[in-house]
Amino acid sequence: VQLQASGGGSVQAGGSLRLSCAASGRTFSRYTMGWFRQAPGKERDVVAWINWSGRTTYYADSVKGRFTISRDNAKNTVYLQMNSLKAEDTAVYYCAADPAGGSRYDYWGQGTLVTVSS
Repeated sequence: VQLQASGGGSVQAGGSLRLSCAASGRTFSRYTMGWFRQAPGKERDVVAWINWSGRTTYYADSVKGRFTISRDNAKNTVYLQMNSLKAEDTAVYYCAADPAGGSRYDYWGQGTLVTVSS
């Protein structure tokens, strides 16, 4: 599985961005997909994940109510809609695939940089 993240950029605080992660391979629809982020000098943390059907999602407390994860299995793509962005959301965002649904992400995209200016 190859993952290609896109949609990062620079935005002012309060603005919005939508990240996309396109996956290759026919088994995408079976995978739990997650978004992670790594800010400068910090560890990589989970932001959100969505199960294969889209019926189950998880959000880190820091993004609840502002970010929405979704997926389109027909397009092999997972999205992260980010609203009300804050300076502390500045990070490199990565998408990842968990084939077994056991929180083990075996496949990672290359990362896309999100910069939020206050």
